[in-house]
Amino acid sequence: MEKNGKKILVVDDELDVVKYICSLLEDNGFETITAKDGKEGMEQAISQRPDLISLDVTMPNETGVRMLRNLSENDSTKNIPVILVTGVDFSFKQFIEQRKQVAPPRAYFEKPIDKDEVLKEIRQILSLD
Repeated sequence: MEKNGKKILVVDDELDVVKYICSLLEDNGFETITAKDGKEGMEQAISQRPDLISLDVTMPNETGVRMLRNLSENDSTKNIPVILVTGVDFSFKQFIEQRKQVAPPRAYFEKPIDKDEVLKEIRQILSLD
């Protein structure tokens, strides 16, 4: 698979999920970097400047919601598109989209993900289609 030059940060505390998403992305030409929680994810976002972030909601130490807020408040990360990939119920999507303090994510996917849908959305967000 030819590389497309796009780097995606995968933030999730479940190692199996991280491995699955990274394999899916790498098999489709993306470079991946990982973080196990929102704190580490924020550090990676600032230092690595990914083109997109795949973010879980429920994680120890620092949640995805907190990271989403931190991303939006930081000048160097506020324009990085974020997709939520989470096991949290779909009603959470409505909740997060209604919050005024945090910009809503560009897409929302419930686990287990539909790999074709996720890839299609990522390609669209990154203007690769």
